[in-house]
Amino acid sequence: MGKIGKIVTIILWVLLVISAVLIISLVANISENETDAVMGGWIDTNIVWAYILIAFGAGAAVLAGLYHTLTDKKALKGGIISLVFLGVVALVSYLMASPEIPQFTGVDKMINDGTLTESVCKMVDTGLYATYILLALAVLAIVATPVFKLFKQ
Repeated sequence: MGKIGKIVTIILWVLLVISAVLIISLVANISENETDAVMGGWIDTNIVWAYILIAFGAGAAVLAGLYHTLTDKKALKGGIISLVFLGVVALVSYLMASPEIPQFTGVDKMINDGTLTESVCKMVDTGLYATYILLALAVLAIVATPVFKLFKQ
């Protein structure tokens, strides 16, 4: 194991020990009194720690992906193709989306307080269309892959 591997192992063990201490402290301070400030403090601390771990994990994943993409020319090409593909899906979804505000119970209140506008509806519709397109492509890929492998052999 190289120097970086040892550093990563140490960091992971430190994160594991901190997590274990926080969980044990939370369990030790559980009480039936819902207004117990000590228990509430431990719950808040554990939630903040979970947010920190999520941010750390997401950041590490993004940085590792960027490092791999920038150091491997084949990965860089694949990454650019993926970004262009996602851009095309986003553009097609945006062009298909409608800014029309749907009519449902309580819509007047949302329009009056400004939380539901035509631009919000357009973005929601864009997200829905993008989800539908990507879902259809995923199902198509699942079905088509074995067929292509069958003809390839």
